[in-house]
Formats: sequence, C-alpha cells, structure tokens
Amino acid sequence: MNISSIVVQTLPKHLDEVVQNLKECEACDYHMHDEIGRVIITIEGKNVEEELEKLRVIESLPHIISADMQMAYSEEELNEHMQVLENSDVVPSMLNDDNINPDDIVYSGDLKKKNVQGFAKHFDKIGK
Repeated sequence: MNISSIVVQTLPKHLDEVVQNLKECEACDYHMHDEIGRVIITIEGKNVEEELEKLRVIESLPHIISADMQMAYSEEELNEHMQVLENSDVVPSMLNDDNINPDDIVYSGDLKKKNVQGFAKHFDKIGK
C-alpha cells in the first residue's frame, strides 16, 4: 500500500469549484485548502503505478494548475528497510571489542557530527 500527499494549485477564483471536484473525485481524499488556491489531498494505491494513474486523473480536472506529490509512504519500501535493520547489528561488533583501542578506529562518516576539536588535535600531531 502506498499513500502520498499532494498539493494542488489553482487560482483563487476557481477554488470553490476545484475543492468541490476534488471532494467528489474518487481518486483522492480532500483534507484542507487555503485562500490563495493551495489544496491538500492524499491518494492511495497498491503501487506507484496506481498512484500515478490517480495523479493524472486529478491533473485532468478543470482549473488545476499543478498537482505535485510532496510526501510518499510505501509499505513495501518500509518492509525492505525493516528487514535490513532486523538483519544487521545495531552496534558494530568492533565498538564492543575491549581489545581495540578507540584511537585506532578510523571515522569516515559525517564531519558535522564528529568531534572537530579531536579531529584538529589529530592533524596537529601529524603536522609536527
């Protein structure tokens, strides 16, 4: 099962008609709109292809300027990610090995999350 949120854009002068058409449309569920012509809806489908078919139906309604997917949830994709997580160690075994000196562990991740002061000290030692 896939669920996606869609932002539909129309001109304010057509807003009432577009909202009514979306409420009556079986391809989506209406949620809310604002006064400048943005409408929030969701679509559901058994797969991406079915969602795209529903999106094309929505795009073909009168006075729709655009209908863009903003967020998507895929149950199949979630299941694949859950299997990867369930089949992996949460903490790498080397981090639990008392025989490994933490200073010997090479970090190759995101420097924004790294202790930059420790990183700078390491380079100071190498430069001397």
